[in-house]
Amino acid sequence: MNKLYWLNEIKPSHRTQVGDKAVNLSQIIEHGYPAIPGFVVSAEILHEYLEQKAASQTLVAELADSSLHLDVDNWRQLQQVALRLRQEIMSSSLPSGLQAQIYEALQTWESPSTVFRPSVALPNASNNTQNISGLYECVFCLRDEKEITLALKRVWSQLFSARSLLYWQKTGIDLRSINLAVLVQPINNVIASGSLEVNPSRCEIQATWGLGVAIDWGEVQPDVYYVEPKTGKLLEQHLGNKILAYRCENTAINESLQQGQTSVLTLEKTEKTCLQVSLLEEAQQQQYVLSEHNLQEISELAHQLVFKLGKDYLVNWTFIQEANSPKLYLTKVSQPVTNLSNNLSNNLSNISLKGIGVATGQVSANAVVIGSERIIEQLPFNTILIASQITPDWLPVLQEISGIVTEKGGLTSHAAIIARELGIPAVVGIKNVTKLIKNGDRLFIDGDSGEVNRLALNHGEEHIEQHIDNVIVENKEGKQKQKHSFSKSSVIGVSSQGAKSTHYTTWVSSFPSIPDLSTNLPMTSTRLMVNLSQPTRIDKALSLPVDGVGLLRSELMVLSILNRENPYTWIRNGRHEQLLDLWTKTILEFVRSFSPKPVYYRSLDWRTHELPNLHHHGVEAVEPETALGGRGTFSYTLNSEVFDMELTALKNVQQAGYHNIRLMLPFVRTVEEFSFCRRKVEQAGLTDIKEFELWIMAEVPSVLFLLPEYVKAGVQGISIGTNDLTQLLLGVDRDRAVLAKSLDERHPVVMGAISRLIDMAKEAGIPCSICGQAPALYPEIIEKLVQWGITSISVEPEALQRTYQAIYRAEQGLLLQAARHQLR
Repeated sequence: MNKLYWLNEIKPSHRTQVGDKAVNLSQIIEHGYPAIPGFVVSAEILHEYLEQKAASQTLVAELADSSLHLDVDNWRQLQQVALRLRQEIMSSSLPSGLQAQIYEALQTWESPSTVFRPSVALPNASNNTQNISGLYECVFCLRDEKEITLALKRVWSQLFSARSLLYWQKTGIDLRSINLAVLVQPINNVIASGSLEVNPSRCEIQATWGLGVAIDWGEVQPDVYYVEPKTGKLLEQHLGNKILAYRCENTAINESLQQGQTSVLTLEKTEKTCLQVSLLEEAQQQQYVLSEHNLQEISELAHQLVFKLGKDYLVNWTFIQEANSPKLYLTKVSQPVTNLSNNLSNNLSNISLKGIGVATGQVSANAVVIGSERIIEQLPFNTILIASQITPDWLPVLQEISGIVTEKGGLTSHAAIIARELGIPAVVGIKNVTKLIKNGDRLFIDGDSGEVNRLALNHGEEHIEQHIDNVIVENKEGKQKQKHSFSKSSVIGVSSQGAKSTHYTTWVSSFPSIPDLSTNLPMTSTRLMVNLSQPTRIDKALSLPVDGVGLLRSELMVLSILNRENPYTWIRNGRHEQLLDLWTKTILEFVRSFSPKPVYYRSLDWRTHELPNLHHHGVEAVEPETALGGRGTFSYTLNSEVFDMELTALKNVQQAGYHNIRLMLPFVRTVEEFSFCRRKVEQAGLTDIKEFELWIMAEVPSVLFLLPEYVKAGVQGISIGTNDLTQLLLGVDRDRAVLAKSLDERHPVVMGAISRLIDMAKEAGIPCSICGQAPALYPEIIEKLVQWGITSISVEPEALQRTYQAIYRAEQGLLLQAARHQLR
């Protein structure tokens, strides 16, 4: 049995042994293109290892025999089983002679550092492994026998991570049929890395200093260059936000391109490997990674690769310092980004739209178009919703859809927030999309790039438009239409063999990216909190390393219990006690689950036009469709019936024995509004519990001038709401797509206001949190927040991993700076 395959000797027939990544690179080498050399530890080795484990009394053995009936929807069980499986892999011995064989092969190179890259081949060659990009990560190590063993086992153990077990079970692929090979390559003197994406209209090049994992892990915003494919002419370029660079031991990051400006401030070593991360000097952060010559090299290579890969492709590249000049190498060759399966790129229709990607992930599904004249009551399962805009009251019917595309909205619009809460991709700001797309169209949407493509329909989907047109809706006159009930197969398509159409990318993109709980995460001084509104997300959030709920969005939380009715309607119809009971029970679900960690409940913050039939309770709408509306604590001063009920519900939670509930008041304009609410809070008896705290959202700019007065009036903490603070400081309606580019939380005015609020809170001796979308959208600002002294950061579940990593790096940087200052 051949245990190792060298890249320059691999043939397409070796695919199941070496994986798609290795086969693609070998073909590139065969055609004379530059690629880093390497060899592959074949998938057969892992199969052999697992067969040996099958003879033992281990959990891996049970899994291999399919006697382990794992419920992947039970998140706690999934994490526990995954942890045990990975521990078994890490504690076991490699097959006899393998370690020595790998170590001997490594002597071929002078590089002291090595990378182990997962290379997967699925049992059916038509299954595209690009759909699992990000499911498994590469591992870096020194050229040492013990380190090599650990690195290989770390890659193998990823097959049994929670994400992996969930993904393969949901896609219906037997875990035992997956061929996981490991591509081993040298890492030495990496200057810069990035990606090259080519299509007929333009080439997009992304670049960052050091290793490309900084981009993969979302820890930098790379420089972006747009190049004309035929001429190589630079059309435009955008400077990224590159605060750090990853490198391996003896890696000369940017030595030639930056002429000695590389920072040497090393923050940490990752998992005791050779991988290090360094903060970059300010001058280097503001410098473009690629020189004109480097950019020309990549552009020429892009033109050449068209003859091998076609007009649509994606590759990763790196510059390595060799002798007196850097040399360009390819590190990964992917199929075209629109190639979902069975050469789907060849089936693209003539519709390709571009909007704003607001919720990460990619998905392919059929479209259901909702016009402005419709009020939706039900949506078909597993579809992509196309609408003019999304309002909060839609949330209950959005639970089973796969993606969202809207004409209106921006990064902090309701569509964006709801999609991130549900963990589905979303694109907003595509003008007239409800007219360009029709019911039943097969779409591919990319929530990262903001692209929406119409695809050819799968076999059996030709009549799906008629089915979707019959979805239960209610027109303006309130007449019900119900002509057809939907089964899952009628919506997602059935092939001639009766199998469901492939939908792999949904599971990877919608699944939260979770820190590896098989390792003990270092503590951070800055608390990491989670934003929630749906009880269905509690179990997943509990598996994450959070310090509590930093924002419980009441207006989204209660939509599932209001049954599309105004809460004032419930009260006026004599159903106050029923509503109070439901409200209390829903809050209790969160408070009980996270106890004793704090839960910050934000009281209702609906704009008038977002609440159906608002005129029924005596408050006239300020202006339909306005950016502000009669919202926040101002609305409580006009009619406090619902606010009083919220306070009673919170008191009921306290009386149930849970003292971890806190209250945040939204959109407070004046001290008088706060004082009104505080009297209500005291009358409800909430302050009788010493642990109770009354906070305000710091989102109206007046707080920059009034915070000392608020503290005197009884404010015990503030949470910065960057969404509203930004739109009010910059005069930009966050729901208007045409203004989306102007709504940037990184604007100096906004960052200055945040810094001032943190300083004022410290002076007043109260905690200061941040719960807006800014840290999730722009993780690079977290370093500043930590430096300024933010108490806690609260983000959506999908952003927890990168936020934790950014907090940890920032705090390590501060510690190093302090240590160096003390030494000096």
